[in-house]
Amino acid sequence: MTRLARHRRGTEVRPRRGTVLGAVVDAANRRCDGVLPTDVPGVSELFADDLDLVGALQLRWHTRLSGAVEQALAAGVDDPETAVVAAWRRTAAGLPGVGAVLDARMGRPASDLERAALRAATVKDRLLLAAMAGLAAPDDRAAVALGRKLEETARAGLRLAA
Repeated sequence: MTRLARHRRGTEVRPRRGTVLGAVVDAANRRCDGVLPTDVPGVSELFADDLDLVGALQLRWHTRLSGAVEQALAAGVDDPETAVVAAWRRTAAGLPGVGAVLDARMGRPASDLERAALRAATVKDRLLLAAMAGLAAPDDRAAVALGRKLEETARAGLRLAA
């Protein structure tokens, strides 16, 4: 009997949101089809809707990206731009299905609210990339465009590696 089944019978506490999100990440990474894995047990009980789940995946992506960037820069690199690009690629390689879901949802958001949330998250990621690469301050207007170029460089290299 699964943990969720025991919960439904009242014999165990329901699964935690983080545990279910981990299962969603695993499913997305296994499938790599860009489809939001809403069929994972516990999703409908612990996430309000698809937007809530997409937001949690975006936060997981950003957290992993931030950590990878910090780790790359802490290694004492000579070229922070190269380190940031490599960190983006490591994140994409570690979360390929999550990246596919986020890209698919960005291309065809389910609502205007989802579109706005994903755009805001993308801006945040790009500001991080540009600032940590030493190209711009986070409040610099050019930072988002510079971060976008870094992301494009990372994506291009990832395609070549694949």
